[in-house]
Amino acid sequence: MTTEKFKSEVETLNKFFQIYCNEKHNGQYIKDYNISYKELNLNFSAKLCDECHNLLTYAIHRLQECPHDPKPRCRKCENPCYEKDKYKQMAKMMRFAGMKLGLTKAAQRIKKIFKKN
Repeated sequence: MTTEKFKSEVETLNKFFQIYCNEKHNGQYIKDYNISYKELNLNFSAKLCDECHNLLTYAIHRLQECPHDPKPRCRKCENPCYEKDKYKQMAKMMRFAGMKLGLTKAAQRIKKIFKKN
């Protein structure tokens, strides 16, 4: 996987986890992340509870170890690397945050339409 794709995947995970944890667990602690992938070094902070922090760390580790190039979507992967219980947690989080993010973007578009008029 390219470093640009890896960076995009990590940014997406971070965004989804923050939405999910803020809504479901009240994201309690600011966690700092320093991630290396090939020649890329990513540094970011996220306000997450311990459970979400552990799952995000696991997901990033799985992403770093992904042997596929190009990387498929995990749900379509023929050889998934996630443990079954972690996969279920990720799917639940992604569904929830994806819906929230989608609804937020739709609301922003609607506001832009009405502001133009």
